[in-house]
This record gives sequence, structure tokens and C-alpha cells, in this order.
Amino acid sequence: MTTAPTDVVATSAAPGAAPRKVHPGLALAVLAGAQLMIVLDATIVNIALPDIKKALDFSDASLTWVMNAYTLTFGGLLLLGGRLGDLLGRRRMFIGGLLLFTLASLLGGFAQNDVMLLAARALQGVGGAVTAPAVLSLVTTTFQEGAERNRALGVYAAVSGMGAAVGLLAGGVLTEYATWRWVMFVNVPIGVLLATAIPRVFPNDRPEGTGSGLARFDIPGAITSTVGVSALVYGFIRVAEQSQHNKDHTWADPTAMAFFAIGLLSLAAFIAIELRTKQPLLPLRLFLNRTRTGGYLVMMLAGAGMMSTFFFLTLYMQNKLLLDLSPVMAGTAYLPLTAGVITSAQITSRLITTRGPRPFLMFGPLLAGTGLLWLSFLKTDSDYVTGILPGVIMMGLGMGAVFVSIMSTATAGIDPKDAGVGSAVLNVTQQIGGTIGLAVLATISTSAATSEATSQMEKSGGQLTPDGLAHVLTSQWTAPIFAASLMLFASAVIAFILVRIRKEDVVVDPSAVTH
Repeated sequence: MTTAPTDVVATSAAPGAAPRKVHPGLALAVLAGAQLMIVLDATIVNIALPDIKKALDFSDASLTWVMNAYTLTFGGLLLLGGRLGDLLGRRRMFIGGLLLFTLASLLGGFAQNDVMLLAARALQGVGGAVTAPAVLSLVTTTFQEGAERNRALGVYAAVSGMGAAVGLLAGGVLTEYATWRWVMFVNVPIGVLLATAIPRVFPNDRPEGTGSGLARFDIPGAITSTVGVSALVYGFIRVAEQSQHNKDHTWADPTAMAFFAIGLLSLAAFIAIELRTKQPLLPLRLFLNRTRTGGYLVMMLAGAGMMSTFFFLTLYMQNKLLLDLSPVMAGTAYLPLTAGVITSAQITSRLITTRGPRPFLMFGPLLAGTGLLWLSFLKTDSDYVTGILPGVIMMGLGMGAVFVSIMSTATAGIDPKDAGVGSAVLNVTQQIGGTIGLAVLATISTSAATSEATSQMEKSGGQLTPDGLAHVLTSQWTAPIFAASLMLFASAVIAFILVRIRKEDVVVDPSAVTH
């Protein structure tokens, strides 16, 4: 029987300072609250988009930027935000990023036109890019490696995995029973409460010599990495936009190709800079560990497959010709997934201590991929209980195992001075994976819809009947889910080939672990 956790000595205390005790429960509550706020913000706005469009007079083309403005700044600045935490102190950057995110949410809630809301969403992305790596790095530096950290990572992974589903539910409830503005306002009291609690929970971890360290900050690396990642993210966003407008040759779009070229050239320059500089923004030694690199690749593919599926499945459930669920019911439909993530994450975090993360890094993607495969067979007359529920449960159970095992693998044995940037890389791979996944799957979706529309019109003499349209929409949303399942299966193969981590690599002497 596990006893209640006692205070642990924070390993992130400033050098030379007296050790300060941190209650693990309070620390984990603050970290989990901040992570949930960041993660769910990527989806909480989704269901409110129709109301936002009417209220602020968005065009169809500009409405997608309510999501893209956040994705672009968040993904582009994650590496920079992670390294600043290593140099200036993670607690300081945690507070600053959280307050910036909270202020942006307040401004977004009061937005009077489309420009104001898009600016607020972009500012939210900046705050998220500073906050997200600080949260995960504080998990790795506050909790001792082994059983203590595994339990903390279990909670962190559960929150990360269920955040998207919680966002959909919360967005539906707030939009239907209050107003779309509350999908922004809801962050304000939570952000203020967490920012107030942080100094009382975490010790000051500002490194010695911060001034001189910042003076030698890798500015060329910061510029090239930010430009490179942002250009790639925008390139994929552009491809997705072109696909949604049913344009031909979406991957040959000149604008998208130009941004892809800028991104790749900038990242090549970034790598060259990092190989020469004494204080790199991204220490390339992180990738010398094949197991950690394998974990990053699994995270990218898992993010691409699982996170993009929410988009297509939500459209299926709310369409009037198919399930025709209200926003609240569509969000509620994801609750079994949330329960699966929480259950699986907690079980995995305990079993990792005795069996190591590698089995779960392979089994998790296989189970989640099987859930997606099940969902790819949805028909026009499928119901929720027999059609969607089994797939959603398998997806949730797989996601919990994936996130815990990846985080345990990617953070095991990492040098404390690299904790921030190492956490940022993990977040970057997930974010870019989701963006790439949506772009690729959107083109598959459009192709499937076009093919099915042609087939249905041939059957009905050149006209698309309501029944034929239902078949077109079903194909449009199930074909990309099938492709997403293949991404999950591919990530399991990568884990099998690259990951070579033993349980001893994540477990320390039991006497050193606080229970």
C-alpha cells in the first residue's frame, strides 16, 4: 500500500541556496493545471468557431486563422522558450509565460473585431511557448528520477492526453450555455490563481551567472530556429487551407513551396550554427541518444495521427446528415476517451517502474492505432455505442500509455541544465506532428471526398442526392482517420527499432525515492 507523499527536496533550487522542501502534491497540481490550460486551448475554440464567425464577421478563409495564429507562434517559439527557461530560471519563465497567456486570453475575450482576436490568439501562442517547456522541465527537475518522477509523469501525461477532449467538451458547454467569449475568459481566473501559487510552491531556480549567460545567448540560433520552424508550420497550414478549398495540386502551391524552402534552409543554417557555438540553443548531443531520438519520432507520429483525428471525428459527429450531435453532446462523446487516458496513464506510470517504458512505447501506439482503424470503418448509419465508443476507448487507453512512456523515455538521464530545451523538443515534435498530420490528412480527406462524389453521381445519373452526400462526407472523414491509424502503427515500428531503454534507466535506488 502506497502512503501519502511527503515533502521532497526540490532539485531545482538555486546553487548555493539552502534546500527548500516542496510538497509534491501541490507542485503537481500547479503543473497539471498549467499544462491542462495550455493543451485544451488548442481545441476549446474549435466548437465556438461558428459563433465567433457570426459575432466578429470573419470570412471563411480568415476563420481558420483563429486556430492557426495560435499554432504558428506556439510551434515557432517553443525551442526559444525552453532555452530561456534553462538560462533565466524555469520558475521565472513559468510565471511570465502564464501571465502573458492569461493577459492574451483576457484581450481575446474582449475582442471587437477579427484582427483583435487573431492578435490575442498569436499572443496566447507566445505565452504557451514559454509555459509548456517550463512545465515539463519542472516535472523532471522537481521529482527524483524513478518511481516519484514516473508517478508525476503519469499525471502530466494524463492531463496532456485528455486536454484535447476536455477542450472540446468545455468549448461546447461554454458556447451553448454562456457565450463564445468564455472560451477565452475561462483562462483568466485559472491563470491568475496558478501564477500566484507558483512562488509559494517552487523555489527560485535562477542559475548563477545569469547575466553573463544571457549575454552569450545563441541569438543566431534563436533567429534561424524560429524562422525555420515557423516557416515549416506555415507551409503545412497553407497546404491544409488549399486542400480545404478543394484546389488541385495543393502540394505544388508556390507559396507553400516557398515557405518549405525557407524553413529547410533556415533549419540547415541552424544546425550549422549549433555545431559551432559554445552555448547552443539546442544542444545536438540530445540526439546522440538513439532512444531519446526514437521517443521524439514516436511523439511526432503519434501527435500527427491522434490529434488530427479529433478534427475529423468531431465533424462526423456534428454533421446533420450523420450523427447530428449538438456541441455539448459532441464534447460529451469524448468523455470515455478521457477516462481511458487517465486510467492508462496511471497504470503505465506504475508498471514502468518494474517493466521499463519500451513495451508500452510499442503497445500504446498499436492500441491507439487499432482504435483509429475501428473508427475508419464508420458508415452513414453508424451509431455512437457500436460505431464510435469502442474506437474512442481504445484510442484513450493507447494514448495514456504512449504519453507516459514517451515522456519517461525522453527525459530519462537528461542533464538538468538541458531539461528546459529537452522538454521543448518534445513539445515541438508533438506540435509539428499535429500540424503536419492535419495538412497531410486534409489532402487525403479532399481526395477521398472527390472520388466518392464522382462514384455517387454516377450511380444517381449525375446528381448528388442527400444519401449520396452522406456517403461523400463519411468517406471524407473516415479516409484520413484510416491514414492516421497507419501513422500510429509506424510509430510502434520505430519504437521497436530505435528504443533501447531498460527499467534500470528510469529507476533509481528505492531508498532514494520518496513514497
